[in-house]
Amino acid sequence: MKTCVGLACLAVAVLIAAVVQADQSRPNVLLILSDDHSVPHVSCYGDPNTTRFGITPHLAAFAKEGMRFDRAYTTAPQCAPSRISIFACQSPVALGVTRFAQPARGDVRFFTDVLRENGYWVGLDGRHQHLDGRISEADHINQALREAGMQNLESRFDHFVRSASTKGANLAKVPGRVAAALDEVPEGKPFFLYFGFNQPHRRFGLEHAGIEPEQLVLPPDWPDLPEVRVDYARYLSELRDLDQGFGSIMQLLRERGLEQNTLVIFMGDNGEALLRGKGTLFDRGTHVPLIIRWPNHVTPGSHSNALVCGTDLGPTILAAAGLKPTEEMTGVDFLPQLRGGKAAGREVVFAERGWHWGPITRTDGLDLSRSITSARYRYLYNALPERSYTPVDMPETEAWQAVKTAHEADRLSPLHERLYFQNPRPLVELYDLQEDPYEMNNLAGKESLRAVETSLRQQLESWMIREQDFLTLPTHALQNEE
Repeated sequence: MKTCVGLACLAVAVLIAAVVQADQSRPNVLLILSDDHSVPHVSCYGDPNTTRFGITPHLAAFAKEGMRFDRAYTTAPQCAPSRISIFACQSPVALGVTRFAQPARGDVRFFTDVLRENGYWVGLDGRHQHLDGRISEADHINQALREAGMQNLESRFDHFVRSASTKGANLAKVPGRVAAALDEVPEGKPFFLYFGFNQPHRRFGLEHAGIEPEQLVLPPDWPDLPEVRVDYARYLSELRDLDQGFGSIMQLLRERGLEQNTLVIFMGDNGEALLRGKGTLFDRGTHVPLIIRWPNHVTPGSHSNALVCGTDLGPTILAAAGLKPTEEMTGVDFLPQLRGGKAAGREVVFAERGWHWGPITRTDGLDLSRSITSARYRYLYNALPERSYTPVDMPETEAWQAVKTAHEADRLSPLHERLYFQNPRPLVELYDLQEDPYEMNNLAGKESLRAVETSLRQQLESWMIREQDFLTLPTHALQNEE
């Protein structure tokens, strides 16, 4: 009898050990998002400004320990739709969240729901994640959101902080915030933690110590004006703060012995609030840094040219945890590429733009556009071509006011006049990203690229139909224009 009891106890012990070992084999996941941060603004992407002034040393070190993705894109050039699509693993169009601060329906599942149902502790902290509306809203709007089941994050996450700023003096509190969140994780449970930074979102601080505006290298699609240079220096100063905060989180992981079994993902949530950036579907609007470190799984110092979309993060995280996405999740698992394989991934990525926080009479408030990006080309569809361009979050800045003053005084170059003040804009645009990375030469209508343009337009229209887009298809818009 004692022998049977002993064997039974031994069997239970072996089973418990196996379960514990299985849990330990599942990686912790830390997702860190910067706010309004485009490629190339991490030195590992070869940016001369962040390199010269030593803006991102911690991110550069992080890239040497993991994989840098050179072709990562968000689904929208705005915080709210981009972030919701990351968690829901679907496009903003399919989710019906193209309007700024519109949450997904209450029955839309997040990849974190799948993690939690399979034994993960899940948490949200740091900068507001935009998953259930704005930080503060009118009472009747909040009531409508609650009644529709769209404000439910407290019940979906084990740790939930609606919004904690990382600006100014709050930057020093970042490691404490992350430590407090990790203290809640039950022993033996793997965790997923989102942590968001406010940097380098506007409003920028006025100081930019050690960053000399006159020494900055400006992209050729920006007017070279003193105010633009100062604005850029202030942006880089915000980026330097971001890097400092990121470094403090990495140090915390090391101190807690979590470094080896934590899959760390750093990504920009959408494009930077600079000229021809946030709010546009140009490269600076949706092309973001993505760096991933996972010791013993990802080759240190590696890089990938695979096309990656924000919707792909969730399926990839789930695959790393040995789980599968739901049928509704349309993101593509890029774990094979992350592990250095040659598995087929995406051939194109899509993006959209809808209403942002601002007046509906200018592009900073309302623009309706769609894009498709392939390995070499980008096709843009502007459904409101007569809308005059105004950069998001910049209309009252000294930089944009200086650009407008130069325009009114006829002091801008013909190139910059066309890029910023052409009205109406082209209904469709086509750019060769290899030959024209700053998208200054619209090739739409060129006979030599007719096949390329037609293929991209048809793929975009097929996507719009699948996603049940409310916009007129480009084909129909072009026919009516004729």
